[in-house]
Amino acid sequence: MTLSELWYTRCPVPTPVGLAAQLGLLEKTVSEAGVALKSIIDSPDRNVRQSHFNHTLEWSFRHGGNVPPIRARSEGRQTRLVGITWTDEFQALITLPTSGIRSVEDLVGRRVGIPKRPEGIVDFMRATALKGLVSALSLEGLSVDDVERVDVEIAQSVLADQEGQSLFGLKRRQSFGEEAAALLRGEVDAIFVKGTAGIAAANFIGAVPVVEFGFHPDPKIRINSGSPRILTVDQKLADERPDLVARLIGAIHQASAWAERHPEETRRFVAREAGATEEQVLAANGADVHRHLGLSLDPELVDAVGHYKDFLRDWGFLETDFSVADWVDHRPWALLDGRAVA
Repeated sequence: MTLSELWYTRCPVPTPVGLAAQLGLLEKTVSEAGVALKSIIDSPDRNVRQSHFNHTLEWSFRHGGNVPPIRARSEGRQTRLVGITWTDEFQALITLPTSGIRSVEDLVGRRVGIPKRPEGIVDFMRATALKGLVSALSLEGLSVDDVERVDVEIAQSVLADQEGQSLFGLKRRQSFGEEAAALLRGEVDAIFVKGTAGIAAANFIGAVPVVEFGFHPDPKIRINSGSPRILTVDQKLADERPDLVARLIGAIHQASAWAERHPEETRRFVAREAGATEEQVLAANGADVHRHLGLSLDPELVDAVGHYKDFLRDWGFLETDFSVADWVDHRPWALLDGRAVA
């Protein structure tokens, strides 16, 4: 079978794949191989878009938050992990000024809102909020048993976040709206937020931080759904066209190198990708975001993915356990390096 179309998707967050797409490097690289590039996440077809979350499409690759591809792998989806990016971002527990909460210790016995979506697609925002809560409480030797966790029910599937009049012409609905509303209604005392969307939500409702830890010196505190982000490909693409995967990695490396040389333009591109302002990107990702859009399979990054996979397993988000080391595929990197591949 001759490959004619390659599907790809990325999350609306800082990734070198998103930058490579905006720079035209992805399309150029794929077209030079005689293949058309098609976007999963921008498809009007919900059945196509769901592959962003469950990795069902053959001849596809994905770069973004790690919960959906980890869950897909645990369900038996045949994919390979071919690259990892670590771009730190704002992570915090926030509250209202009137709550009386000023520190992590003040959370003891208080209500922390945790989003909960309908069954069907792995609830990655719930996993994200739980890991954020665990990390924040651990800073003061506390655990989740020291607070009251309150489910914030979200009626619609995440697939609906790109549909409907409530988007007001935008591509997608902003995150943390339901959690912020629960905070304003007094149903919870604190919520977890992250990234540019989290900063925007906190700013909009006049919240104050209980604790911020997105740039904490201990990487295990920072590990979450977006730290690190992973590049995965379906098994057929990995096995039958490792040369094309190597080409893709090469294009991503070009984008990473371009970012290093163009800090202001990179911030602008990241803002466009995230549907945020440059000011929000600066606040959420720091002044050096252009230096943190690389891609590798360094052992410490693989270990970080394994650490979060274990968290997801322990909290019931995985169908079955699996080995992250066995998931990693070094073959396209060997091709890039000019070494023989078994």
